[in-house]
Amino acid sequence: MNKLPVIALAATLFAFCGGSLIAETGAGVASGNATGHKALLTYIRNSEDLISAAQSSGQEAAGSESADAEAKIYQANCAMCHGAEKQGKLPTFPSLVGVTKRLTTQQITDRIHHGKGMMPAFPNLKDGDLTALLHFLGNDKEVSTGLAPTTGAASAPISASAPHAASGPAAAGGSLFQQNCAFCHGRDTAGGESGPDLTRSKLVAQDKGGDKISEVVRNGRTEGDKKMPAFNFSDAQMADIVAFIHDQARKAASKPGGRRGVDVADLQTGNVAAGKRYFEGSGGCSSCHSATGDLAHVASRYQGLQLEERMLYPRNVKSKATVTLPSGETVSGTLTYQDEFTIGVTDSTGRYRSWPAGSVKYSIDAPVEAHVAQFPKYTDADIHNLMAYIQTLR
Repeated sequence: MNKLPVIALAATLFAFCGGSLIAETGAGVASGNATGHKALLTYIRNSEDLISAAQSSGQEAAGSESADAEAKIYQANCAMCHGAEKQGKLPTFPSLVGVTKRLTTQQITDRIHHGKGMMPAFPNLKDGDLTALLHFLGNDKEVSTGLAPTTGAASAPISASAPHAASGPAAAGGSLFQQNCAFCHGRDTAGGESGPDLTRSKLVAQDKGGDKISEVVRNGRTEGDKKMPAFNFSDAQMADIVAFIHDQARKAASKPGGRRGVDVADLQTGNVAAGKRYFEGSGGCSSCHSATGDLAHVASRYQGLQLEERMLYPRNVKSKATVTLPSGETVSGTLTYQDEFTIGVTDSTGRYRSWPAGSVKYSIDAPVEAHVAQFPKYTDADIHNLMAYIQTLR
């Protein structure tokens, strides 16, 4: 503490008190009385203690206010999807507990600014708010989620009710997998919300000691629709995850007749010529798509069931929305978020805007609805034939 301001303050207070302390000692400082000097020094020391205590109390209060402010920013922007305590709402919204151990600060910042999948982007979050939010995400000590820490071999074992009952590294890897990977790849690695079945993955089958799996996990995937974030695992954690994935692949292979996946050959039973006629004629596909335009080489990018799923109900197709405000102003852009309470769009400048759904009028142009409308019209032959034709677009 800087002594000068404290002494000056004490002297001012002393003077303000009219020298009552000196009067009580029976002597005055001006007269050079030693007792008076001693009284003044005692008063100054007591003042220092009081001010120090006040400053300490103020710092604690400021820290508490800062934590409250960080929590409010999280509640306003993130809690609706990821839960009040960052616990997530599986299978749709992942837990954010320990997210700073899985992703770097830059990766989290990029996710916030640009969004991902169902998550809207927040490009206009102020720097101060972003810094506060990052600090809040990195502070898990007050979050009572019941999840054990994930630190490699020391991770908590998987519960007996989980779909795997592994031990050793595979058990530790299973705990990590549940918290970081199951959202996309499923609890048992057999495929999930958007990730492929790892028990039938060629990459997993060719992996030796994690040489291929670790490369994908640590670097992620950014090309095409097969996107995956990079994860910041330690060597020990990576080894545990690899052990778990291989353990699940062995279990899946040991179940005769229990195949859950679909081979490419299973979907090559239709007639190519009939499929082409359907595409260009009664199916109405060519009114929106072109075999030499948007679908050129599509069968090189997707195979088997993934290709058929995309043909029947394409994911990540952006819908357009026009929102009319009470003032009459209209805002158009890409539909970024919609539920029964909120409508949100990203406009042409990249700005995300949202409104209470009940306070505005809006219309949505969703190209994927044409695929949905086709469902009751398909026959089995139509689907097999169309799939056979689509598979030729390499």
